[in-house]
Amino acid sequence: MNIVYSFNKKGYEADFWQREIAAASNEEFRFIPFNHDPYLPDYRLYLRAQLLDNLYFDRHPGLMHLYEDFSAFIKDQQADAIIVDNCPPYHPEYLRRLPVYKVLRIADGPISAYDRDFAYLHAYQQVLYHSPAYSLDLGMADKLRYCGMHNADWWPLGFFDIYSDHTKTVETILAGQRDIDIIFVGNFHRSKMSLLAKVKKAFGRRLRLHGPYSLKKNLYFNLKYGFPGWVRPIPYEQFVPLYQRTKIGFNVHNRGDCTVGSYRLFELPANGVMQISDGGEYLNQFFREGEEIVGYKNSDDLIDKIRYYLDHDEERQAIALRGYQRVLRDYRIGKILVQAGRLIQQGMARIDWRK
Repeated sequence: MNIVYSFNKKGYEADFWQREIAAASNEEFRFIPFNHDPYLPDYRLYLRAQLLDNLYFDRHPGLMHLYEDFSAFIKDQQADAIIVDNCPPYHPEYLRRLPVYKVLRIADGPISAYDRDFAYLHAYQQVLYHSPAYSLDLGMADKLRYCGMHNADWWPLGFFDIYSDHTKTVETILAGQRDIDIIFVGNFHRSKMSLLAKVKKAFGRRLRLHGPYSLKKNLYFNLKYGFPGWVRPIPYEQFVPLYQRTKIGFNVHNRGDCTVGSYRLFELPANGVMQISDGGEYLNQFFREGEEIVGYKNSDDLIDKIRYYLDHDEERQAIALRGYQRVLRDYRIGKILVQAGRLIQQGMARIDWRK
């Protein structure tokens, strides 16, 4: 089966997405990467469905060029299916003309659901969603069915090989010196700032905070929350060396338990970092809570658990090692993509798909 994987990434990130998606191919599935970013480099032009509709109505030159090339690419590669990830640039009225099985990858959950997921459901034969969580009332599977999409499957994000050191083994992953007690690397959305500030104030320099932070955001963070500290960005290539020096990493999602499932959920254990995460009842669907990962309920609970595991090194290492073993077994990008191929086969069978 030939599966075209359409995404939008730039620079270093675009390179490893291209490389690792293609490398996941085997005798059963051929994965063919297609980066749609160069056609519309400013993703904000189509970040929401209404914006894309405006571009399509105006016959935006970049969008029309993309559609022409993508149609030719699908034909040339003899694609059986496409997966559309990140910010979908394909208008439903364009997609309905494509004689190929179409799969929408939902990777942000409720944060982007009404902007660029639910508006497009009718244009796809199947949805693969990254987290079983959705809201306080419904899980994602229930919400999709409520919206009329019955051909949907959970497909976790996993981690790209570039974000781990594959010279490491179960015997050596914890052998190096870990001189950083606590770390958080990620986007600093406003919904996360209060918790991050409390943890930073509790641990001071023992906690390293990194993310794509502008001067404006740094000033807001410090003025709003009483100068917890300055947040500095780091390039992608420094993630792995930094993680390999770290004992504990914690995870916080934009809507807490309702958005659990970020890439960080897998990248931390892939580097031998013991992880403490939100996620509530859904956390066990990714890892065995208490054995491969530890959950927390609120900022005070998170701070207490960080302190506990910093003081109980053997327990911390045991959880980190089990998390490492699990993520390598189940969540490497190559294995995850093959899983997607099988889910697509099952989805085709469910609706008796015919080209």
